[in-house]
Parts: sequence; structure tokens; C-alpha cells
Amino acid sequence: MTVMAIDRIEMADSDEFSLDEMFDWLERSHVPEGYKVEVVRGAVFMSPQRDVHWYIIRRIVRALEDRFGMDVNVLSDVRIDFPGYMNGFCPDVVKVAEGVEKTPQGRWCCEDIEFVAEVISRDTAANDYGPKRAAYAEAEVPVYLIVDPYKKECRLYTQPKDGAYHVESTIDFGVPVDLTGTVVDLTLKTDEFPRD
Repeated sequence: MTVMAIDRIEMADSDEFSLDEMFDWLERSHVPEGYKVEVVRGAVFMSPQRDVHWYIIRRIVRALEDRFGMDVNVLSDVRIDFPGYMNGFCPDVVKVAEGVEKTPQGRWCCEDIEFVAEVISRDTAANDYGPKRAAYAEAEVPVYLIVDPYKKECRLYTQPKDGAYHVESTIDFGVPVDLTGTVVDLTLKTDEFPRD
């Protein structure tokens, strides 16, 4: 993981960058291919995408496509702004509600997100378990799933209310994640999730 500091010369004329300005700057900075970039509480995080992460992401996306069809609006590593101070996340997997449209700025609204899955990496795990979980709860994302290939477990958060998730479950790899009582309405197999 690399934490980038925004060029202080560019910042000299303003007290603070907006999220749009930060992402514009990042696009001009030529982020290396294969790196994921997010802004969490105003800090820029870059982390390399690894094959273990992709294999897990692919299995989650496939399960969503099997359940909802190939036209389901599932995204990966697409910027979505969330509540809190300067939160521009690029979640590993997002399911957007059917029939909603992008904002005039061409982005998806966090209020239209039905499901988020994050596959953690060691260096950014604290974001997924901490500020990102809080922001997803604040946005009332109904289902948030953390997949942890280091601990070989999933952490499932549901029933967001008043900025917190009120139901939390831990599921070991090998045990299916039961999402049938949620908007996702599927059972996610974890027995073939790769371990790190």
C-alpha cells in the first residue's frame, strides 16, 4: 500500500481539495496499471490488485450474475462517494438497485447501493473494518460483506440504522454465506475462495 500526499504546490491556492479535484489530480498522476486508488477520510490509498483478490471478486460477481442474470448492475472498482469526510470509495463489488440512474456528474448514488463486498488486503484492512463500514452503514447499504483471505473468514453486516449495522455474523471459509433473507437473496459459496 502507498499513501500519497497531494502535491503541496498545487494545494497552495486552496485550503482544501474537493473529492472531484483529488480524483482529477490522481487521474493526471498516471496511477500505475493494476493499482486500486481510493480516498478514505481525505487520505489517498493505493494498493496493488492481487490475483487472490480477483479470484474472490470474480466468484462473488458470478454468484450475483447467476442469481440476477447477466444484465445485473454489478460494478467493481468504480468510484462512489459515501457519507463522511471526503469518502470516495471504489468497492471491490457493488450491486446497484435495478432501474436507478447515474447522477448528472455520471456517478452512482450511494443511496442506490444494495450490496457491497470488500476483499481485504493487509495494509488497508483497517479501512474496510472501520471507516468504510461506518460510511456504508451511514448510507444504509443493506448488505456489507467483508471477505478476509488472511483470516479465512467472511464478516457479514446487515440491518443498517442510525449510522451502524445492527446485525453482524462471522462465517468461516467453507461455510456458505446465507444472504437469502436480504435484498441479495442468494447463498454465496465460500469453499473455493482462495486463501492467502
